[in-house]
Amino acid sequence: MLKVEDVMVTNVVTIDVDVNVRKAAQRMNAHEIGCLVVLEKGHFAGILTERDVLTRVVAKARNPEEAFVSQVMSRPLTTVNPELSLEEAVKLMLKKRIKKLPVVRAEKLVGLITMTNIAAAHLGMAKIIKELAEKYDIPKRIKKVIDYYIV
Repeated sequence: MLKVEDVMVTNVVTIDVDVNVRKAAQRMNAHEIGCLVVLEKGHFAGILTERDVLTRVVAKARNPEEAFVSQVMSRPLTTVNPELSLEEAVKLMLKKRIKKLPVVRAEKLVGLITMTNIAAAHLGMAKIIKELAEKYDIPKRIKKVIDYYIV
């Protein structure tokens, strides 16, 4: 069974709570990412997502120079352990109605897992199975499973 650590990204970008939203958005754009893990005095304080910026700044016509990350971030921060199964991570995301989970081991940020990572991992594995199945002479019982379950 796949675990969070098998599909998480490890280059997580962070930002401090006292940065304004304009600078936070610039950082997201520079790294081509959709969220930043927010730190306060070196500890996890929350997460700032594109949706946070859209709903709490843009939609309310707030000045991004005067709005600070601490005012618009999502909190409390829900984190997971890298050893958690992908199934349990998805259950947690659905229960909490979130798409991104920072991954923490021994109070240290080691990655980030998103619904997109999980979907891509499964699609990638399906593609690999189909490609390998075409290269080998496989029994009909295996071909049947591949044809039925892998689109």
